Amino acid sequence: MAGRRLEFFFDFSSPFGYLASAAVNDVATRHGAELVYKPFLLGALFKTIGTPLVPIEGMSESKRRYTLIDMQRWADLRGVPLAWPEAFPLRTVKPLRMTLLAPEAQRPPLVAELMAACWARGLDPDDDAVLRECARAAGADEGLVEATRSDEAKAALRSATDEAVTREVPGVPTFFVDDLLFWGQDRLDFVEQALDGFRPVKG
Repeated sequence: MAGRRLEFFFDFSSPFGYLASAAVNDVATRHGAELVYKPFLLGALFKTIGTPLVPIEGMSESKRRYTLIDMQRWADLRGVPLAWPEAFPLRTVKPLRMTLLAPEAQRPPLVAELMAACWARGLDPDDDAVLRECARAAGADEGLVEATRSDEAKAALRSATDEAVTREVPGVPTFFVDDLLFWGQDRLDFVEQALDGFRPVKG
């Protein structure tokens, strides 16, 4: 069912968003779907819906330990490195604004570079030098870093986050295929089925 839209809601603050970003483009390409990047501020969403700002810190020790093991298994499966950043929890307002300001065509490589900086190299995405390096590597305008301070950038991120709240995004990554919502990087099998026309009984 070519021509469908696959919307990808994410924040660079989430390792699960990183794991999803390593696979979602291939999913869209295999199914001839248009991949639409939807960056938003996860912390603001969590405040609105009453979720702890750093969910992993609220887990029991055994659950937290297993979750970290599970993340590494998924990284191995996706064929990507995973390095827990020293600056965690990450401050991602700047890279989110950068992505929203970037032309649509530049977003895929820019998102890939920013995700890798955070979760493959463990760098701080609040550091302007890191952001300029990512822009260069992605072939994007380094001026996007300075532009994150503009009123336009601030308004764009507020609007993007409001959209996530309005559409009842529960966390990241969240995917939409038409009106179907799928939450979790381990739900990409459902996403693929939906792109092929699968329609669940409920949803």
